[in-house]
Amino acid sequence: MADHDLTGFAKSTFTHDGVTRRVLRRGTGPAVIVIAEIPGITPKVLAFAARVADAGCTAVLPVLFGTPGRDASPATAGWAGTARAVGSAMGQVCVSREFTVLATGRSSPVVGWLRALAAAEHERCGGPGVGAVGMCLTGGFALAMATDERMLAPVLSQPSLPLAFTPGRAGSIDISPRELAVVRGRCERDGLQVLGLRFKGDRLVPGERFAFLRRELGDAFVAVELEDDTADPESPMPPHSVLTEHLVDEPGQPTRQALDRVLDLFREKLLGASPDSPAQ
Repeated sequence: MADHDLTGFAKSTFTHDGVTRRVLRRGTGPAVIVIAEIPGITPKVLAFAARVADAGCTAVLPVLFGTPGRDASPATAGWAGTARAVGSAMGQVCVSREFTVLATGRSSPVVGWLRALAAAEHERCGGPGVGAVGMCLTGGFALAMATDERMLAPVLSQPSLPLAFTPGRAGSIDISPRELAVVRGRCERDGLQVLGLRFKGDRLVPGERFAFLRRELGDAFVAVELEDDTADPESPMPPHSVLTEHLVDEPGQPTRQALDRVLDLFREKLLGASPDSPAQ
């Protein structure tokens, strides 16, 4: 894909606790916070956000790293260009105290900023609450955001932190025990549902991580685990990004079914649609 010039997305900023970041927005209706993966808000992330808007929600994309709209895929940028974009984004993450990349049993400080953004967008957009999608490095952020009762539809797409260097890291996720207990209580008390997506062979998102979430959240954690050969074969990268890079956007394809399941969750929890309602 070519670079996206951000046409169709409104641009603004949001400030909380002295930190100001850019925000892109598209659509009307209840807010869904779309938290991009490394290297940032690529054209495919923007395409996903457009699908969220088409479903009847407001897609809200905070700029946490990278250059919004830049296509850093090897097919467009070449492997050297991809490496530069990924390295630049990871550099921003690693030098920032807002992100916890290696530690276990901790939520990244940026989650507090994201919760505040979600609260502001709920007030702006209305509806019963908000949704969120975290991807890859930001996957667990959507889980930690669910300590706020306004979060009604958290989606963890290929949650990759903490990096699974050891079995202990593989069988955990980047959320503090206290916050995880709050989320568990919401699942038990309020019927909160947490949706997780991964490819079965993805080493960045080991099966032990989803097993951990099943133990902690029980039936409230709904796992969508896809065979690697269902990923887009034209992508030069190993199967990883379910909703973006490795999506095969054709009816009947498992990745498309995963995308539809995410959108159906937003329709059900934020728009009051029946689970059996046809997709728009």
